[in-house]
Amino acid sequence: MTAPVTPALVARVREEARAFFRGARGSHDWDHTERVRRLALRIGRRERADLGVLELAALLHDIGREEEDRSRGRVCHGRVGAALARRILEDYGCEPAVVRAVAEAVRTHRFRRGGAPRTPEARALFDADKLDSIGAVGVGRAFQFAGEVGARLHDKAIDVRRTKPYTREDTAYREYLVKLGRVRDRMTTGEGRRIAAGRHRFMAAFFARLNKETDGAL
Repeated sequence: MTAPVTPALVARVREEARAFFRGARGSHDWDHTERVRRLALRIGRRERADLGVLELAALLHDIGREEEDRSRGRVCHGRVGAALARRILEDYGCEPAVVRAVAEAVRTHRFRRGGAPRTPEARALFDADKLDSIGAVGVGRAFQFAGEVGARLHDKAIDVRRTKPYTREDTAYREYLVKLGRVRDRMTTGEGRRIAAGRHRFMAAFFARLNKETDGAL
């Protein structure tokens, strides 16, 4: 059992984490972190997670994102973020168990490379982060990211096997076909699966309608 994480510590970590997002793209800015924090705490309460550890992990989960963006995806922001989170918390004198738990959750929140989340805190953070990529918010973020990299609005006939990320063909629809349409099946908690089901339905219906509208059928 770890010592309670105090509100004062959370406040200090929030300010330090926020500094990493001063030049962040809108698709992965501080607003995303705050949405993930709220969702993670909602899920964590159902999973009986340590909410102090979980809140710290949610605030710190994307602080390695800037380095990944600079590398155009070659660096894993989960691993970078875990190392940064460990340093920050150690500087604040956090007990080793808290540092380890937060770093583990940050490291494993990544969609592909972080390894499977195993603790209640890691699972809640993983699900919350993925949930923010689907549903109405996810659709908005997908189009925002596409605009950031100069992608087309839409291409119904896209062959994802012939496309690459961070290019003109990296549309919101491509993101849906490659990744977002599979997020529902990646959930690790009961509450995450429940939320994902509704968000997935909305997202699938949106892209189905977009295809019809671009065909002139609606």
